[in-house]
Amino acid sequence: MSWNPTQNPEGPHAGPDALETLIIPRARDIGGFEVRRALPSPKRQMVGPFIFFDQMGPAEFITEGGIDVRPHPHIGLGTVTYLYQGEFEHRDSLGTHQMIHPGEVNWMIAGRGVTHSERTSAETRAKRHSLFGIQTWIALPEDREDMDPAFEHHGKGALPMLRDGGASARLILGEAYGVRSPVTLPSETFYLDVTLEPGASFPLPDNHEDRGLYITEGSVEVAGDIFEAGRMMVFRPGDAISVRAGERGARLMALGGATMNQSRYIWWNFVSSSLDRIETAKEAWKAGDWENGPFRLPPGDEDEFIPITPDMEIGKPLKR
Repeated sequence: MSWNPTQNPEGPHAGPDALETLIIPRARDIGGFEVRRALPSPKRQMVGPFIFFDQMGPAEFITEGGIDVRPHPHIGLGTVTYLYQGEFEHRDSLGTHQMIHPGEVNWMIAGRGVTHSERTSAETRAKRHSLFGIQTWIALPEDREDMDPAFEHHGKGALPMLRDGGASARLILGEAYGVRSPVTLPSETFYLDVTLEPGASFPLPDNHEDRGLYITEGSVEVAGDIFEAGRMMVFRPGDAISVRAGERGARLMALGGATMNQSRYIWWNFVSSSLDRIETAKEAWKAGDWENGPFRLPPGDEDEFIPITPDMEIGKPLKR
């Protein structure tokens, strides 16, 4: 299936002011593994409902290495895990035990509260392996922040593929170019894994208010400017935007959707429009009452968890 081929098939077209924000990710550590975090940033808290955006890897593990993100809590958001290389073993407090492989999507809605862990499986640790992927958080609409937690996994074959010339795109979430992903979402959004051959063009969908691109490999040209891997670009609403891959080709994540009605407070793994909700979740996790409190540990991964430490208490919830 093809997107609109009349939207400048010959290459980039955008005014010189079409780029609203350029974001250079910051390095962060998650469970002994470094990620590059593009959102939130001082310039932008969200792109559409996307409030966290982490690039994981690429990294190589030679002997017994891997990822161990111990059980930890979330509220007020949904997590999206999408891999290019490697695998994750996901467990959560709903009782989910799910492997995720490249081209598949894990979608976990935290709502009023969920706990999960992500680890490299024992089978994968026994051999040389790599990891490369993207993990994002989507802020829930204010009236859905206290919804029941939920989990969905969709295999590679269930996600629509779009192709046009030297460009291909897998629709991970939402709606774009007249097709829709099977993932159940609480708000308008789109999220695409785009691969471009050298010189190939890709038009951003024009039916969404907020739109951005993150370059994971190669480079792209926009309105005469070249942008390399490891950059996030956010574009002005309403402008017709098309990007063209450089001589090495490119791989992109295209994302966006409707803007939230207000910014969100963020503290650790909690996102909310209410400070009180965050404080309540914080105290519940510190109490560790897994039997009677709002949080449970994931079945099969109940021997450890990430605690709230004194140095974490110094930070206050941020709202940009």
